[in-house]
Amino acid sequence: MSIIVPAILPSSRRDLVSKLDALSGLVDEVQVDIVDGLFASPATWPYDTGPSELARMLSSGDLIPRSGECRIEIDLMTKSPEATVGAWIELGASRVTIHADSSEHIKHLLQSLHTYYGHDKGFASGLLSIGIAINPGTDPEILVPYLDQIDYVQFMGIKRIGRQGEPFDMSVLKSIESFRRRHPSVPVQVDGGVSLITAPRLLEVGVSRLVVGSALWKAPDLKEALHAFKVITEEYGIYE
Repeated sequence: MSIIVPAILPSSRRDLVSKLDALSGLVDEVQVDIVDGLFASPATWPYDTGPSELARMLSSGDLIPRSGECRIEIDLMTKSPEATVGAWIELGASRVTIHADSSEHIKHLLQSLHTYYGHDKGFASGLLSIGIAINPGTDPEILVPYLDQIDYVQFMGIKRIGRQGEPFDMSVLKSIESFRRRHPSVPVQVDGGVSLITAPRLLEVGVSRLVVGSALWKAPDLKEALHAFKVITEEYGIYE
């Protein structure tokens, strides 16, 4: 499993393909942020072109670009994710993050995913991972009823989710520390505000996976930026 995972907030399918091409040969896991414009905004691909694009992809078997070359994580910043999460899995996502406050039916949704995409359905361990995300200020203990059904927890490091370049919320560090004390065996990743400055602080409190957006895409050299993050993780004894 990768420690540093680039995040793509696609403005269009072309933009997604372009960024995946830029990452080709550099990483083997990528997070694609899907924003519907309702749960978070502004809307990204495919919602920026209307809901029909996702249905077209599914009906035509048009997989997520590069899903055969690297693991694609879909971060569903969408209202009522139960309506579309199955489609994203069918389209090639091998890792899906659902936001805790995006639905009133999280427990049922997780049970459904295990029923339809469980090991007995051909999804062996390691091929499909499901996680729950929470925002800054949310008590991590709301996750307790779901911990036996998920593979990881994603802490959002920013208040305004669905955007890149937002400032990191330092209060997240205490939330992660508290959660790690109570649930040390649950893998934790952070998305939002991850930079060369905040990465060491996150590793210190037990984060095992850093999802990085603007710190990579705004860097003068993408490859060098990825290497700089890798150096930091190795300083903390974490190797991919």
